[in-house]
Amino acid sequence: MAEASKTNVRLEIAHVLFIDIVGYSARPTDEQRDLVDQLNQAVRSSDEFSRAAAAGRLKKIPTGDGMALIFQDSPEQPIECAVEISRVLKRHPDLPVRMGVHSGPVSAVTDVNGRFNAAGVGINVAQRLMDCGDAGHILLSKRVAEDLQQNGRWRPHLHDLGEVEVKHGERVHVFNFHDGDAGKSEPPAKFSQAKRDDRATRGSAPDKATSQVRRFSICVLPFANMSGDAEQEYFSDGISEDIITDLSNVSALHVVSRNTAFTFKGKPVDVRQVASQLNVSHVLEGSVRKAAGRVRITAQLIDGSNDSHVWAQRFDRDLHDIFAIQDEISHAIVDALKVRLLPEEKKAIEQHGTENVDAYNLFLMARQTYATSLEGDARRLDAIIRMCRRAVEIDPNYADAWALIALAEMALRASVGRKGGDAGLAAAERALALNPELAEAHAVKARILAEENRFDEADHEIDIALRLDPESYQVNRSAGLLRFRQKQIEELGKIGDTRGE
Repeated sequence: MAEASKTNVRLEIAHVLFIDIVGYSARPTDEQRDLVDQLNQAVRSSDEFSRAAAAGRLKKIPTGDGMALIFQDSPEQPIECAVEISRVLKRHPDLPVRMGVHSGPVSAVTDVNGRFNAAGVGINVAQRLMDCGDAGHILLSKRVAEDLQQNGRWRPHLHDLGEVEVKHGERVHVFNFHDGDAGKSEPPAKFSQAKRDDRATRGSAPDKATSQVRRFSICVLPFANMSGDAEQEYFSDGISEDIITDLSNVSALHVVSRNTAFTFKGKPVDVRQVASQLNVSHVLEGSVRKAAGRVRITAQLIDGSNDSHVWAQRFDRDLHDIFAIQDEISHAIVDALKVRLLPEEKKAIEQHGTENVDAYNLFLMARQTYATSLEGDARRLDAIIRMCRRAVEIDPNYADAWALIALAEMALRASVGRKGGDAGLAAAERALALNPELAEAHAVKARILAEENRFDEADHEIDIALRLDPESYQVNRSAGLLRFRQKQIEELGKIGDTRGE
């Protein structure tokens, strides 16, 4: 029976605002009741809360000294609601409240009284974030912050606090939101204490040494295509994306996501402004020129606070040295910032999906074609499949290319209205046989299985994908689409039941 109930669990990506009253348990019982009433009034005064509730797109879970609000449509909803609540609470200094925001998997459960409740990473992380704050703080996860950075309205008010240890020894990457009217500008006491503990651990080390071991944050701007041929854009973009991926493997670095970094593509860039907007310490920029079997890459790491060069180098090599150049750039950045590279991180940086430059070149072209294609463009999807098929003919063990074949096959079938995904499923399974840690392969396999109404297997695959790479756009998009499809099936079932009455 327990196994049967497990298979019925359905995960959805939700956007959670966790709220509690600081020092609640130390108050007398009558004061506790008054504080909760005041908090409820402040929450109900939020326009975002009212809109979501009226649309039936909000779940409310009381927690005794606060509540969890689960929004279903956008990561902007919980922060919008938090800002509105925070502004109301400015008029109630006797009501100390802190808030945490996270987007992640949430599943519905029923409590002992038969009432709706929720569980999952989405809830847990939001609560851990909130627990890091003091009265007045609105703290966000890295995932939410990177989503919000796409909107210029939020970007200037997101302040990176770095990582901190929370319950059960887990670590979370925290951003502080404040805009003058909402939130609190001072870092939480927990972060100040963590810095003091770190300094004490290292004795009376000078401030310069302290700054060198802190967690740096970097934005890798899209490298400029200097080849004189617009069709070579795929190559410069591909190099930029792979450097982002390599640096993301280093736990001592926070790396801005590809989607955020590429919003600056093709625009005149002021490094200080980029650093300020994204709240990063450093910016990496460069250029790529590829011609006649040669490649020239220039790269420079810039301190965002003063626009000074920390490291710069030009690589002029044979095209077959491209993987070595990428490794050298990543290692040079790590060395320049004097951060510690763990053995498994070094291995991850130096591990490539293929060592064959021709296969890699085809994959970069296919990946760029997918990224710039309109939804359902059958002609371009066919082209992606042909390029990736050629890549795996050259290197049959290229897992990333197999995963992209699976994604394009699935999209092609959807675009022409055919069901089934034999070719896509086979490609996804081939990718996973070669690299079981490839999150995108698990995600596309989940979508193919869902198309065949094999939802329990699809849920299992998407859980693995989210665990392997919770920040991946493709993984989270697949998780959202899977949940949407499951809900559609449930609604169709309800209509059928009604017609049968």
